[in-house]
Amino acid sequence: MTTTDQHLPHLLIANSFHPDTVAILDTQYQTHKIWLLDGPVEQQSMIERLAPICQAVASASWATNPLIYQLPNLKIISCFGVGTDGIDFGITRARGIAVTNTPKVLNDAVADLAMGLVLATSRNLINADRYVRDGKWLQAPFPFAQSLAGKTLGIIGLGAIGEEIADRALPFKMRIAYHNRQPKNLPYQYCDSIEALARESDILLSMLPGGTATEKILGTAIFRALGPQGIFINVGRGTSVDEDALVSALQQGVIAGAGLDVYAREPHVPEALLGMSNVVLFPHIGSATVETRRAMGQLVVDNLAAHFSGKALLTPC
Repeated sequence: MTTTDQHLPHLLIANSFHPDTVAILDTQYQTHKIWLLDGPVEQQSMIERLAPICQAVASASWATNPLIYQLPNLKIISCFGVGTDGIDFGITRARGIAVTNTPKVLNDAVADLAMGLVLATSRNLINADRYVRDGKWLQAPFPFAQSLAGKTLGIIGLGAIGEEIADRALPFKMRIAYHNRQPKNLPYQYCDSIEALARESDILLSMLPGGTATEKILGTAIFRALGPQGIFINVGRGTSVDEDALVSALQQGVIAGAGLDVYAREPHVPEALLGMSNVVLFPHIGSATVETRRAMGQLVVDNLAAHFSGKALLTPC
């Protein structure tokens, strides 16, 4: 329930990003939930009413309501999520608006999910489960899949989460290759382009962030370099993939399969992918564990508390 204590600071909540965190914020601020209003007229009215009194916004990191930038006294946007492609940094930097996100606490969950996709695609696990449920095992053994041992996992974007993925792949006896803007001091093969990495990889895994710099950067040339035995995994951002090119690559046997947790127009998934048995589709659940989402929410709360108490922000972007 939203508090009515008039001594508490005002907080605009831009969208329903995590109900448990929103409930906590309701007890610590005078909260205003703009997404609950019926239409643009009502939302604009809320912004005008809050203009002289509201300096803080809580929002999902991947999307926000652009009306928040009309708040003239806006000082902080505390984001739930690590990828901040939903925030207009052109505006925030020009106006000196602080932006925070929730890094590190989701690394393990996303890395676990990434390895789940690697296993599910390579060993054909989803189809194996369906094979048993459909009674087909009674008729014939399930077709062979591919082992992970000795295969090369190519990671596009070897940041903190990418390194956690590599740590999980090594016990499966996989080799690691990667592409970053610059090589890192790590004992893995470095490739100076994504296409070069694709040629070296049996499984190509993207951790690319969203934004204009990466939009549709993974297309036909990359999938051709990966080859007809290759598998593509995406746990970064869906906008980095040319989805038409991916569909064509799968339909034409340019690559063997794909495992996806993210898409360009979530929650919409290209219809052609839905009927493909060589594709594993997850509903963007990389960080979706109870423990991880709770920790992410706590960072949203703690960053706002730091701002209002005049302390250094915990995780500024």
